[in-house]
Amino acid sequence: MRVPLSWLREYVDVPADATTDDVFAALVSVGFEEEEAISFEISGPVVVGQVLSFEAEPQTNGKTIRWCQVDVGEAEPRGIVCGAGNFFEGDKVVVSLPGAVLPGPFPISARKTYGHVSDGMIASARELGLGDEHNGILRLAELGLDPAVGTDAIALLGLDDVAVDVNVTPDRGYALSIRGIAREYAHATGAAFRDPAAHEWDDVQPGSGFPIAVDDRAPIRGRVGASEFVARVVRGVDPSRPTPPWMIARLTLAGIRSLGILIDITNYVMLELGNPVHGYDLDTLSGGITVRRATEGEKMVTLDGKERTLSVEDLLITDDSGPIGLAGVMGGGTTEMTDATRNVLVEAANFDTVTIARAARRHKLPSEASRRFERGVDPLIPFVAAKRVADLMVELAGGTLDAEFGGALYGEVFLPQIELPARFVSELIGVDYTDAEITGALETIGCEVTATDDGEGWTVIPPSWRPDLTDRWTLAEEVARIHGLDRIPSVLPTPPSGRGLTALQKGRRRVANALAAAGFVETPSFPFTTAEANALHGSASGEGVPSIRLANPLDGQAPFLRRSLVPGLLQVAHRNLSRGFTDLALFETGVVFAPEPAVVYGTVDVPPLAVRPDDETLAALNASIPPQPRHVAVLLTGNATPKHPGGPAVAAGLADALAAVQTIASAAGVRLAVAQGQRAALHPGRTGILSVSGVEVGYIGEVLPAVSADADLPGRVYVAELDLDGVLSLARPADVAASLSGFPAATQDVSLVVGADVVAADVAAALTEGAGELLESLRLVDEYRGQGLAEGTKSLTFALRFRAPDRTLTAAEATAAKLAGVAVASDRYAATIRE
Repeated sequence: MRVPLSWLREYVDVPADATTDDVFAALVSVGFEEEEAISFEISGPVVVGQVLSFEAEPQTNGKTIRWCQVDVGEAEPRGIVCGAGNFFEGDKVVVSLPGAVLPGPFPISARKTYGHVSDGMIASARELGLGDEHNGILRLAELGLDPAVGTDAIALLGLDDVAVDVNVTPDRGYALSIRGIAREYAHATGAAFRDPAAHEWDDVQPGSGFPIAVDDRAPIRGRVGASEFVARVVRGVDPSRPTPPWMIARLTLAGIRSLGILIDITNYVMLELGNPVHGYDLDTLSGGITVRRATEGEKMVTLDGKERTLSVEDLLITDDSGPIGLAGVMGGGTTEMTDATRNVLVEAANFDTVTIARAARRHKLPSEASRRFERGVDPLIPFVAAKRVADLMVELAGGTLDAEFGGALYGEVFLPQIELPARFVSELIGVDYTDAEITGALETIGCEVTATDDGEGWTVIPPSWRPDLTDRWTLAEEVARIHGLDRIPSVLPTPPSGRGLTALQKGRRRVANALAAAGFVETPSFPFTTAEANALHGSASGEGVPSIRLANPLDGQAPFLRRSLVPGLLQVAHRNLSRGFTDLALFETGVVFAPEPAVVYGTVDVPPLAVRPDDETLAALNASIPPQPRHVAVLLTGNATPKHPGGPAVAAGLADALAAVQTIASAAGVRLAVAQGQRAALHPGRTGILSVSGVEVGYIGEVLPAVSADADLPGRVYVAELDLDGVLSLARPADVAASLSGFPAATQDVSLVVGADVVAADVAAALTEGAGELLESLRLVDEYRGQGLAEGTKSLTFALRFRAPDRTLTAAEATAAKLAGVAVASDRYAATIRE
């Protein structure tokens, strides 16, 4: 909110010598955030001059300049070259003399141009910072001014004013006005505040006879779209009258462009009181005004000339001809005030906050009006705002107020009664406030405070302009704000025992830290992808799988939520390869979205704001979203070891990906088993299924060359993906290290012939089970297919190590344990010892 200081001083006593820093300090002390100080960035000498004469001089470039003699209140007139042609002899203008600096900055000096020495410059409105108009120089007569020659034009036009810009939080909509900021400055400094809305109720009543109705058949959350509506009529206005310079200067500093006296007045009052006001050309209206919801697909043309397709939630201002305004957002083009307007209908209203906020976002039409309505305006101010606009149109536009003709829709204003226990504020804030400090602060901000019958607290009624004050907690915050947040002690709270990261959170961190320590780089990516990528990487078969489609995706080409982390890693790898990084070891942990077939998600109505949902509603909301397990995935491509003086480069391979998987398993506290499998996106002979205690938790393998090519990855690519939450849920209790045996190990090898389709891991599991407790370790050391073996078979050679904790094993004992394992493998997989 930009606040010109001259405007602020009208309603609160700001010292004449107060700087913008002083005002900022006061406003920051009551909870506002400082943005910047704004000025016209102009310095003198800039004076009023009168054109005594001029000579038009055509130039060779086709342009005609005027060599002017201008009286600036000195002994001799000044010769000034001017390229504009919209002024006449005798006109009073603004002259920037040598030494002046105009906004830009644009320093002025005497300089030779077009064969003359121009001793200054006759300025336009845009050159002075008063707007975008640059069709010619600024003629003071057009502003209704006839000052003496030599008068300081900076003060005359209000260009010496400055503004402070403060950030207003969404819950403090009342501060989007000069009235609100002046009140807060008074709270901060104790200065006297003069409320511009302080009028007797009878003084602001409109006339009657103009029909106004509200027909809201589909209110949002049960709240009618318009609770108050005031209409006043001003007749005989002259829209060609100039806007006073002080008003132009204030509007400009506030960030609003001057658009003519009638529109300027409505904008001025909106900034002053915080209630948006709209003006209609009364002669273009057909009948009375009805406020209603739009019908689906209904259309209207707004003031910006665009045709809008409306929703049933949009609130419209209509007459007998149809829509004439999108309520609280923007007026319609058919009834706007123009240069031909002679009679004006002034509208001030109070619209539902949710309705206006949704309409502004739906039509991408943020406006100064919607910004205020969606935060909530004072329900008692529309009558005052309409009267203020009408009075200014009478004063500045030459109109006549039709006090007998008008209309109003009156609404009940409900102000809650809040019970505030006496010790509540001090206990919550941590400051020992006295009763007088608490009641004084609340009365300062406009609350009515009444002591309870038992004397143990107060009943508080918030002011009408503070809809954010809804409970005792918000009242306590106001007490702390008014008496200074610096009084709150800085005490570090002591956390109760037993708190901290959950076991699941600790496990996730261990896995991420272990991968980073192993040389992998974490690369988080957006969770958006395509249906094709979800089908290819989100299922083993590559067939279509249920996916969540976003209603408003950031990228229309990737409108689905991912079911796998691998597509994101492939994109990251491609981006890095395109920048010259060829050796990559990447990982990501993140949620994937796995909707179940035949389940429709997102069908539960969103509960209203500012109301805590009950347990049943929360359960329904949780059931309306798909499962979102957290996965971890790794990707390797290029070289695992770069070329170095001691040897050649070593390309990354499946063994490196498997090592990463074992790193994850070790950090998670599980033992992973790897079995040959198939995935649509992976090489059929180089794919493994990962499991923990017989539960499948992920996969590993080499990406198909065709898939790598589609991702623009030229070399071999290896990936692995695990359900991290699932893995951590299967984590075993911490291992207790067994006592080391002092007896020697007995080692033996065994080669088993099995069918070519038998998985080596299954054979190893059978050997381990049959060999019993004496088997200390088992490792696959060779796989052979070819000469000497029957077609369709293979030979698997395992190295076995046996050890007993209490004796030295004999060869016979080791052999017996080995053969016991072979017997189990033979029974399950028809394994035979290779001769």
